[in-house]
Amino acid sequence: MIYDIEYNTEREHLIIPEYGRHVQKMVNFAKTRETKEERNKVAKAIIAVMGNLQPHLRDVPDFQHKLWDQLFIMSNFELDADSPYEKPSKEVLEERPDELEYPQNFPKYRFYGNNIKTMIDVAITWEEGDLKEALIYTIANHMKKCFLNWNKDTVEDSVIFDHLFELSDGKLNLKGSEEPLRDSSSLLRSSSKKKYTNNKKGQHKKNNNSNRNKKRY
Repeated sequence: MIYDIEYNTEREHLIIPEYGRHVQKMVNFAKTRETKEERNKVAKAIIAVMGNLQPHLRDVPDFQHKLWDQLFIMSNFELDADSPYEKPSKEVLEERPDELEYPQNFPKYRFYGNNIKTMIDVAITWEEGDLKEALIYTIANHMKKCFLNWNKDTVEDSVIFDHLFELSDGKLNLKGSEEPLRDSSSLLRSSSKKKYTNNKKGQHKKNNNSNRNKKRY
């Protein structure tokens, strides 16, 4: 009996492993039937078994169509049986999809990040008014904060205004503004405070876990 043991590595390759080896053997059996009437009868029986193996998909639209397509795929498109649906094509199935075009973003000022351009584009579409002005100053303050994260030295507001003017193609202009941005020290302080708070939360959580299994007397 030891010599009759079969290993999966020596068995036939399963085209759709989800249905198991027995369903694959049934499909292979259907291909060997001599008359088309027999093949149609066996094919319908196989479809019924496949449907029972996936009852959660019965409410899915075109569920039967999917089962018939999978039946022909498992037969390597060699089963000559009548299907209530159009038979799938091997060429279409093996056709490689078109390559996706990945966005190529090469911003001039990378320390601002890619999202800043999206924020600027949204601000350009807003109507003139206090709300738009507030949004522009928020963007400028965020740009200053990003700049300081990249370069810890202080930065003049005029530099931020020039970059904002350039990135918006001249549509957002704060060059003549008398209202200053937030000072560098407060921006750096808020950034470091946020990091310290996050670290402290993680440390507190770690301490709680370490004390959980300690004995209490």
